[in-house]
Amino acid sequence: MIDRNMKNVLIVSIGFLSLFTAYGGLQSLQSSLNAEDGMGVTSLSVIYASIILSSMFLPPILIKNLGCKWTIVAGMGCYVTYSIGNLYPGWYTLIPTSVILGMGGSPLWSAKCTLLTISGNLQAPRENKKAADVINKYFGIFFLIFQSSAVWGNLMSSLIFGSDTNITNVTEEDLQFCGAGVCADINSNTTTKKPAQQLVWTLVGCYIGVGVLAMIIVAVFLDNIDRDQAREFRGNREPFWSTFLATFTLLKDKRLVILIPLTMYSGFEQSFLSGEYTKNYVTCALGIHYVGYAMICFGAANSLCSFMFGRLAEYTGRAPLFCLAAVTNFSCILALLFWRPHPDQLPVFFVFPALWGLADAVWQTQTNSLYGVLFPRQKEAAFANYRMWESLGFVIAFAYSTFICLDIKLYILLGVLILSMVTYLWVEYQERKNPTLPPTPMGDFSSVTK
Repeated sequence: MIDRNMKNVLIVSIGFLSLFTAYGGLQSLQSSLNAEDGMGVTSLSVIYASIILSSMFLPPILIKNLGCKWTIVAGMGCYVTYSIGNLYPGWYTLIPTSVILGMGGSPLWSAKCTLLTISGNLQAPRENKKAADVINKYFGIFFLIFQSSAVWGNLMSSLIFGSDTNITNVTEEDLQFCGAGVCADINSNTTTKKPAQQLVWTLVGCYIGVGVLAMIIVAVFLDNIDRDQAREFRGNREPFWSTFLATFTLLKDKRLVILIPLTMYSGFEQSFLSGEYTKNYVTCALGIHYVGYAMICFGAANSLCSFMFGRLAEYTGRAPLFCLAAVTNFSCILALLFWRPHPDQLPVFFVFPALWGLADAVWQTQTNSLYGVLFPRQKEAAFANYRMWESLGFVIAFAYSTFICLDIKLYILLGVLILSMVTYLWVEYQERKNPTLPPTPMGDFSSVTK
């Protein structure tokens, strides 16, 4: 029989699976679907800029007042508005809904991470295991289910757009502008042709439906495990500024500051795959209807590896997994610098997303778990910082997307990766010397109200 903590992990995972089936599919298509004047990429940049802003103050306030459950439901509602904005994409619809999504994004993810960490700390004594190992397992299960959203969301887009009877053929002349090394016109992409409007409406309508379903699943089935703590917090009337500044106060911890490059790299690498690889390799050489299939490979590999690494970390520790991810991304970046995509090399288009998914599984599961282990008594502020710095990586990558050449973007990615691993290994070394003690179950809950 599934215990209460595992049930909550499964419910929140299924809710995120449904929500990001919609958002993940839309994000993968923005650079190709709304390519006019860089509108799609700009909307993504606005999303993550808004997430940075919301990370500064909203997560601790909302989580401590509403509790994890209702913070998640409210955040999901913000994501659904972005899908609605894509029904009639334009500057006056995408940008406002991007802001709304961004303001709900950080509280959503911080509440999810807080809930998984609380559940892991509660379950560890019952299983006579270390809290870090149970938290690792829960994050692995979450990302196993969550990352499969890339499969379903992109499968929907590929099947719907693949039914378009007016698909543009890619010529040898067009292929000269695909991949790195060619930078004649940073905004040109002659092979990108928008699908029929009816097909776009059909796809976005499906995305809105699964987004609303996610809200219903969480609202009905997820336990409000920190309800009493939220009620006590409201009754204590803690000074507003102490909660408002909690995210920044945690920056006094040297470990958090040194982890910033690693956290930002997560934003850089995800934005590269969804914004650059899909447009400059897949759409350019094969057509937009292949974007979904490529991202399915990413999602499937990410999902399976997330579960595997969540379990494997108990035996290997975090460091070997981080090193594996770094070597994998390093190799992919070097290969992308020299590869000239061509339709005759069809399998290669799917190998890169699969390897990227393997690496991203480590960045997501292990970095989230690392934050939960290092800052068990400041969970809300810690995960708000995580979302803020990761989002800054997204913003920077999307902001320079339309201004610099692809090979320069790859070199930037390579530099941030190397810096990230140097700083991460230092934090890991310090943690080995002076391990952070996990809170007791009562201590974990009391930390929510103090």
